Amino acid sequence: GNMVEWCLPQDIDLEGVEFKSMASGSHKIQSDFIYFRKGLCFGLACFANMPVESELERGARMKSVGILSPSYTLLYRYMHFLENQVRHQLEMPGHYSHLEAFYDDKKGVLPDSKGTPTSQQPVHWLPSIHRYMYPEMKITHPAGCMSQFIKFFGEQILVLWKFALLRKRILIFSPPPVGVVCYRVYCCCCLANVSLPGLGGTVPESKPFFYVNVADIEMLETEVSYVACTTEKIFEEKRDLYDVYVDNQNVKTHHEHLQPLLKINSADKEKYRRLNDQRQMLMYSQEVGEDCSSCEEDLFILFFMEQNNRIFQTLMEVSASQDKTLTADHARGMGLDPQGDRSFLMDLLEVYGIDVMLVIDNPCCT
Repeated sequence: GNMVEWCLPQDIDLEGVEFKSMASGSHKIQSDFIYFRKGLCFGLACFANMPVESELERGARMKSVGILSPSYTLLYRYMHFLENQVRHQLEMPGHYSHLEAFYDDKKGVLPDSKGTPTSQQPVHWLPSIHRYMYPEMKITHPAGCMSQFIKFFGEQILVLWKFALLRKRILIFSPPPVGVVCYRVYCCCCLANVSLPGLGGTVPESKPFFYVNVADIEMLETEVSYVACTTEKIFEEKRDLYDVYVDNQNVKTHHEHLQPLLKINSADKEKYRRLNDQRQMLMYSQEVGEDCSSCEEDLFILFFMEQNNRIFQTLMEVSASQDKTLTADHARGMGLDPQGDRSFLMDLLEVYGIDVMLVIDNPCCT
């Protein structure tokens, strides 16, 4: 099995990290990177696999070099260092001086694994509207991770958007490499961003767990909301652990009441068209040199944040009105399909505890 060969500081609790930092099935690939969560910390590890002429190592030497931090937003900055170090460890096992120097240079005060310090703030992952404050996770793909996410899922991102906004437990399955799938977890979380003050104090935080494996089952059993990815097919059978299962581009749910949310309706198609129009305009303005400051990451996050803000602004206004009645016109004004999004709206009101009466009737059959 996997084992932790070396770490600093030596007294830190790293139970299970040897399985989080090396995805199941990694022996079939040459290299990968992996984001994961360990207690209150987030980790990034780079994996590499090198053939060796050694019977003891069964012809292959595999290692991961990783770091833990209370926040995941800056981990990507050290990806290049970790990639170099894992190669170094494969070629010269047991030489840790570079890692020691890195730790001495970067070390900070890590939160207690039990979260005991009262000054310890909760980990806030939600991107802020200010572009320098949200995660600048750039994928190794030059087009950026949001672009890759949109191309991969197409209109299905509107289905994921609804599930993310409803704070469902979303599990994404994919065989290795898992690095690109960790970015899909991040993008999924960005879909649910809301910047209105005073909203959702009682709503569960949607947490990016990044990579999970069978060792995380006990922990996942207690979670009411998360987004995670795995390379282990066994999870598909453990239906009590998730609400939504994403197998490559196929989004599915075993909950009957969530089935209507899988259908793409006319309002979803319109949103997707608008998103693509805005992307085309951004690309054009970059080509003609008018705008070099905006990037697709900003556009994607702002598009969904504005959409979410519009929905919640309307719902809060209606709940503060005298008759508290939400009509088909309200739904259209929020960019939703009065009929197609009826069950989504009902779930939304329940999850966020908004006191509104829905008077959108189901279309009658003649």
